[in-house]
Amino acid sequence: MEISKYRLSRRAVLTILVGGAGGAALIGGATGIISLSAEPTPNRGEVTLYKNPQCDCCEGYASYLQHNGFQVKVIPTNDLTVMGQKYGIADNDQPCHISLIGGYVVGGHIPIEVVNRLLSEKPQITGVTLPGMPEGTPGMPGSKPGPLQIYEIGKGQPKVYATV
Repeated sequence: MEISKYRLSRRAVLTILVGGAGGAALIGGATGIISLSAEPTPNRGEVTLYKNPQCDCCEGYASYLQHNGFQVKVIPTNDLTVMGQKYGIADNDQPCHISLIGGYVVGGHIPIEVVNRLLSEKPQITGVTLPGMPEGTPGMPGSKPGPLQIYEIGKGQPKVYATV
């Protein structure tokens, strides 16, 4: 038998490894070996989250960020629209709340994967925003209605930064 016939692509190997790790975590969690209630990741920095005083979903997003390793300071304010305009967020793209993370403005219930991408790529933009309060996003109950567009905050017309 010739071994070269059975060479796996990098993608196949990664799929096997990730699938195996996921299965081990599932089995380990069922047997009590691996805790499925993982501890929050180590400190990734400070976040200031500005929110409407009456909004509870923003507290859910703050908890989400804390679980992902950030130290979050929540500041209630009635000036979110003015703040959004100050940071260059178009009126029709206004988010539920505004977070300052790693030198960027992060507007709304943005998934951690997008925040991580923003912090690792360090694009020359002011930040990103997810308009409104879409169901099924971090901190929001319900089911996500479908793909959502997250927009760059910067000069000129808003551009799509990510679709989640």
